[in-house]
Amino acid sequence: MGTAMTAETGPADEPTEREVVIRLRGVGTVFGNKVIHENIDLDVYRGEVFALVGGSGSGKSTLLREMIMLQVPNSGSIRLFDTELVGISDADAQRLRRRFGVLFQQGALFSGLTVLENVGVPLKEHTRLDEDTIRELAMMKIVQAGLQPEAAHLYPSELSGGMIKRAALARAMALDPEVLFLDEPTSGLDPVSAGAFDELVLRLKDLMGLTVLMVTHDLDSLWGATDRVAVLGDRTLQGVGTMETLSRSTQPRIREYFEGPRARNAQERTWKEK
Repeated sequence: MGTAMTAETGPADEPTEREVVIRLRGVGTVFGNKVIHENIDLDVYRGEVFALVGGSGSGKSTLLREMIMLQVPNSGSIRLFDTELVGISDADAQRLRRRFGVLFQQGALFSGLTVLENVGVPLKEHTRLDEDTIRELAMMKIVQAGLQPEAAHLYPSELSGGMIKRAALARAMALDPEVLFLDEPTSGLDPVSAGAFDELVLRLKDLMGLTVLMVTHDLDSLWGATDRVAVLGDRTLQGVGTMETLSRSTQPRIREYFEGPRARNAQERTWKEK
């Protein structure tokens, strides 16, 4: 089965003159006898907020793991900043890791380190800065992520869910990345906290010229924070486009994802806010 595309995913949704930061061609992933992805083609443009969505088991997080070099696809090509990731050398991979940041689903903070120490980890790993400079830069990122300075000295167990997400975001931003990968960034947050986090990501994107790729189930985030969305299903890419475009799709897999009561409520809230 090839990549399923629709009439809705035409040139209007994918301007050809923009710089492609992430490019997938013919990506296939197999776990044992189970095919997860088959012939996935995808472009992510510099400066956009791009989301991967799909039902449980559609391979969203797997695809993200392949983009951040935690997993190798069974077939196809993944290029980040025009560098091929399949077969990349350790030295080239290390250089690329300085150019992107990752926020994992549950924050993945080190429980035995304070927030300040957690945020300083990438700076220690990838730079030769002295301890004082690392602490100063880490504190700047903590404040930039919307946390109060006193939160820097707390341990993960002392943080609320929203604070954990912001601390993890501060760590992902430590090296001033060009691309930010977010895995379910608002999962477990109440609607107010989730909305505030979305606004924070958008502010940082504009401030720092970020490209953001997120995996999310949050329909409010999809309507309020994304430029384009890719829908995975049946091992393939079912469609790519803006939420307005996808909401009018006739593809069954896309319709079932965007036509439920929660999707309609999220869409109505976005229209009211506009």
